[in-house]
Amino acid sequence: MNFMSDNVVGAAPEILAALAAANEGAQPSYGGDPLTARVTRDLAELFECDVTVFPVATGTAANALALSVLTPPYGAVYCHDEAHVQVDECGAPELMSGGAKLVPLAGPHGKLDAMALKAALDKGGAGVVHHVQPAALTLTQTTESGTVYTPDEVMALTEVARAHKLRVHMDGARFANAVASLACAPADITWRAGVDVLSFGATKNGALAAEAVIFFDKALADSFAYRRKRAGHLFSKMRFLSAQLDAYLTDGLWLRLATHANAMATRLAQGLDALPGVGLRSPVQANEVFAVMPEPMIAGLEAAGFHFYRWDGACIRLVTAWNTDPAHVDTFVAAARGLAGIV
Repeated sequence: MNFMSDNVVGAAPEILAALAAANEGAQPSYGGDPLTARVTRDLAELFECDVTVFPVATGTAANALALSVLTPPYGAVYCHDEAHVQVDECGAPELMSGGAKLVPLAGPHGKLDAMALKAALDKGGAGVVHHVQPAALTLTQTTESGTVYTPDEVMALTEVARAHKLRVHMDGARFANAVASLACAPADITWRAGVDVLSFGATKNGALAAEAVIFFDKALADSFAYRRKRAGHLFSKMRFLSAQLDAYLTDGLWLRLATHANAMATRLAQGLDALPGVGLRSPVQANEVFAVMPEPMIAGLEAAGFHFYRWDGACIRLVTAWNTDPAHVDTFVAAARGLAGIV
């Protein structure tokens, strides 16, 4: 029973079937195939606007390449200090941008605050030759703490960014979980709220390896094709990335899978939060649970064969996925109850 990540599970049957279907016959290479064209049309329909779309294989590539378009080498990219681009991408954003600097800002529960962002930008050194120049803001949706930005929160942040002439990127590795949580239109937390480019994730939510960089401001996309090629993410057999995205978007699969993952996290959180000595570090709004519990309970759960990450101190991270079995959730909670001395 593995709750380490939504990356540990396999691909959804619908996506595997789409890959098998894409394997039949010959198709134009490098994205000239009908599936890639259809993905662009489907995403334009989903987001209710004209978009430019680039499939890539990893979230790191999506984020780093997207940010490379938004900032010069001497630019600054503002992000949360827990953001994936800051903590878990091994300097890829700095590499792909040619040297831009990430500027991390603190904020509770993985979220940036508009006033804190304004304060940082007001003293950001715009126009001062000795400082990196404020160029971009990147927001993580869902956040690394398992919380979600509401449309109003996104808009408040993008308004500050716009006032300081920054472009805005959204890391949407778990974008589906945020949409499922908010029950809003995808456009409401992206371009309508001021986002210029989105890294639209599918890998964590049932795909094998597929992400899409979506430009809402199409003028920004002019150099991206060259950047993608230079970075090694222009797949010759692009149809196999696009087949995954096509299946992911068909009949609302992406949202159904995320809704299940979120429901399992809520079920897990409710069971754990009722136990003595156990608390939730952050609100559970998507598919991640950060639970603070006594060390003997953590060790006991590990000894019982459950898999999860020790996060920091007495906190563990539990992540549910598109195919998490409710019985596994209940078994985990029952084991924790037993370790808490509740019969």
